[in-house]
Amino acid sequence: MTTPAAPTPEPKAEPVQPAAPGTPRTARSWLRDHSELGVSILLLALGVLVLTDALTMNVDITQRGPVGPKTVPVVVGIGLLIVAALLTVDVLRGGRGQAETGEDVDLGEPADWRTVLLLSGVFLGFAVLIEPLGFPAAGALLFWGAAYALGSRRVDRDPLIAAVLSLAAYALFDKLLGVPLPGGPLMGVL
Repeated sequence: MTTPAAPTPEPKAEPVQPAAPGTPRTARSWLRDHSELGVSILLLALGVLVLTDALTMNVDITQRGPVGPKTVPVVVGIGLLIVAALLTVDVLRGGRGQAETGEDVDLGEPADWRTVLLLSGVFLGFAVLIEPLGFPAAGALLFWGAAYALGSRRVDRDPLIAAVLSLAAYALFDKLLGVPLPGGPLMGVL
């Protein structure tokens, strides 16, 4: 009768000791811990760009009163700078953004590239067709194509809704707001 061999003990892993409080940290680990500063830098650059563009705008001819075309870009630029400063202070004080939990998105599923490519094609088609067809027709194709790309297959209802939305958007921008949009060949009929 043979006796079973005694199991060999597994080697124990050395416990990782946390760095002592006085130990210098590497720049890479500091940047990893403060990665939200990248958003602050992006907001700062965007704010400076908006303010520079707004303040160098020539508005002598287009000025129509106390609130001119510079007002909104200046307010947006200042707002971007304020948000960048507040976010920087929060991150440097130890604030961290919450990690994405994906409660309504299955993060294990791959991206739906078919939908992305269909939507990209629809937008590119709109950009190409807006001049020869005009906004009402190209906009209807845009709305219908976007609905199809996002999963709607109601061919009895979707074209009608797309045409109504496109004509309403055209009327709103061209007629009410005074933003000229190309009407295309259908404007002689409408």
